[in-house]
Amino acid sequence: MLTEALNTELPQYPRYDGTEKLNLLGLAPGELRYFFKGLGEKPYRAHQVMHWVYRRGVLDFHGMTDLSVQFRKRLDLIATLDLPEIAHTDRSKDGTTKWLVNVGSGQAVETVFIPELSRGTLCISSQAGCALDCAFCATGYHGFNRNLTAAEILGQVFLANRGLKIEGAITNIVFMGMGEPLANYRNVMPVVQLLVDDYGFGLSRRRVTISTAGLVPMIYRLAKECNVALAVSLHAPTDDLRDQLVPINKRHPIRQLLKACWHYAEEIASRQITFEYVMLRDVNDSLEQARQLTSLVRGRPAKVNLIPFNSFPGAQFQCSSKHTIDEFCQYLRSQGVVATIRQTRGNDIDAACGQLAGKVENRMRVRLRDKVLKRLN
Repeated sequence: MLTEALNTELPQYPRYDGTEKLNLLGLAPGELRYFFKGLGEKPYRAHQVMHWVYRRGVLDFHGMTDLSVQFRKRLDLIATLDLPEIAHTDRSKDGTTKWLVNVGSGQAVETVFIPELSRGTLCISSQAGCALDCAFCATGYHGFNRNLTAAEILGQVFLANRGLKIEGAITNIVFMGMGEPLANYRNVMPVVQLLVDDYGFGLSRRRVTISTAGLVPMIYRLAKECNVALAVSLHAPTDDLRDQLVPINKRHPIRQLLKACWHYAEEIASRQITFEYVMLRDVNDSLEQARQLTSLVRGRPAKVNLIPFNSFPGAQFQCSSKHTIDEFCQYLRSQGVVATIRQTRGNDIDAACGQLAGKVENRMRVRLRDKVLKRLN
């Protein structure tokens, strides 16, 4: 199932085959240009359609008035712009909004909007469930069903914009919802391209963040093909502990992971890597572990984001005390490490970090924690 969860080959350029309508939502700019070329149209048609769809939110070809009537009718016959559907909406007392998004076959993922004074962050999902089985995460606890398509990933942005009804409310997008984004590279990359493209959503690359549990080969690939912010789920300063908390560490241990991170920071100029570190009482929160963490990142282009653990049904951990978290953070700062403490948002609606579960029918026969993974030394 881990192999099935890895979807890393880029898609073939689409061509209308005459059998069923092609969903143009989520096609990368190059894919869309190729599609129109196959119809005998000029490449600029892709830019026209992208402007209508991603800048103006028009999902009806007949509303794209700078296209000829004949061409609009033709598009309506062979293509579509289909969104997933919202199954349920929850709103937290702190202003956080969570949507349960139906992606078909009884599966649903969760999308979260977190409003702040200076920005609005949308947290989107890339898989229905997750095969990486991190011990402290509700998504991994419920297992894995399938990768989301690019349309299902990007559709979350459309649905959130519609639900918020405030133009410009979403300023930042983070791939920190359900799933491991780099395990669904094939469908995540077109979405990233559309988020930052001038004819797409036009976001600054610094305002788009991909989070990974540590798929080392894909971090190197990302450095070649993408230029957005990178966050890494570290959560432990030693391999022995990280093997237990983040099982993929058995294949890609900390030394290899950090080497890939520093490579990414070097290749992507002025990029600081954010290391996520969930605070688990009496597990990874001692001052000795703070010292070990300091030795890993001090003097590097790194920021440590300490995350108070958010519990969920079936969780085996407790959150560190506020005093312990503050003390841990102060030690890091005293050693010259940039460190922050994430403010918990949306935990009253199970929308906080680590709580997203959605509705997933698990297809994993053996959990990753139970597998013996060879380290690639």
